[in-house]
Amino acid sequence: MLHLYYKHMSNKKINLTTPYYLIYESKLLKNLKIIERIKKSCGAKFVLALKCFSAWSVFPLLNKYLDGTTSSSLYEVRLGYEKFGKEVHAYSVAYNLCEIKQIRKYADKIIFNSISQLAMFRRYAGCMEVGLRVNPGVSFSCFDLANPARRYSRLGVFNKKEISDVSSQIDGVMFHFNCENNDFENFSSNLDFISRKYGDLLKELKWVSFGGGIYFTKEGYPVDKFCKKINEFSRKFSLQVYFEPGEAVITQTAELVTKVLDIVHNGIDIAIVDSSIEAHMLDLLTYRLSAKIKSEATGRFRYQIAGRSCLAGDVFGTYRFKARLKIGNVLHINDAAGYTMVKKNWFNGLSMPSIAVKRLNGTIDVIRNFNYNDFVNSLS
Repeated sequence: MLHLYYKHMSNKKINLTTPYYLIYESKLLKNLKIIERIKKSCGAKFVLALKCFSAWSVFPLLNKYLDGTTSSSLYEVRLGYEKFGKEVHAYSVAYNLCEIKQIRKYADKIIFNSISQLAMFRRYAGCMEVGLRVNPGVSFSCFDLANPARRYSRLGVFNKKEISDVSSQIDGVMFHFNCENNDFENFSSNLDFISRKYGDLLKELKWVSFGGGIYFTKEGYPVDKFCKKINEFSRKFSLQVYFEPGEAVITQTAELVTKVLDIVHNGIDIAIVDSSIEAHMLDLLTYRLSAKIKSEATGRFRYQIAGRSCLAGDVFGTYRFKARLKIGNVLHINDAAGYTMVKKNWFNGLSMPSIAVKRLNGTIDVIRNFNYNDFVNSLS
């Protein structure tokens, strides 16, 4: 295994063994400053989507800029309450009564996915404000798998009359209709559609959430236009607007650092690294994407970068380099924060990447190492 050494400002050397995730607080701060700008401009609130990123080791930084957390399960609700504080929003596609009774100890708002769930559990909400997820029938997603308004979608209530009939029982609604949407004009037109279709309902409520999946931290996004649009919407309906960003908070803020273990040839040179997309970057496999590895388009040497699990399709992608790769070379897989650490698993019993954070002052904190006991305790 390859050991990399970093110096703390105290000159203490930190030993990191590949593979590991390295989160950069300075890169997080860049995204958070954009969110701060939006908040000041239009009064929107932002709650972190824990389903995307739950690395509570950097919550002290995120807490300074975000208004709380939103969840998809009881455990995420509790994590947000205990590790982040501030507002805690609870949402799940389906709850059971036992979960509801526990969630109300932690959450400020609970959002139900269906009319039937609202009817079953509204009476148990206690002091929580109650919301309902509405499926507006419009969405943005490059993948049908992630399209919340896909055909036969179970996500949210479609029937407008059913929603109107329970409007007196809810304080707010959630329209989560985007996935990695960096097209402002598309978002704007869909928001106009929602405004027209649900205007009467919105005037009766306290708040509305537009979920996540809006890429307002991407380079070149028209932030000023976005703020103006949200401001107009909020004032028109006298609503508190919420967003539930995941990727927008943590895009381009972490790496998966891995090492070349072997190089084989079968029609192309294949570099096998000490990591795996199946175990450590599952979304690449799910959506059939290539990892973001720095390479040279005109490089002479072409390699397929592959993981070391037994899965034949465990491939990060194909890249060109100016120099030949050698066993022992370190590769940095970029944009490795979202939907990675929350999805990592013990497939093949592979070593799970450590988690480290590079703080704003330049120090490296090794937050977590995983070992055989962790593997055993995950099994039965």
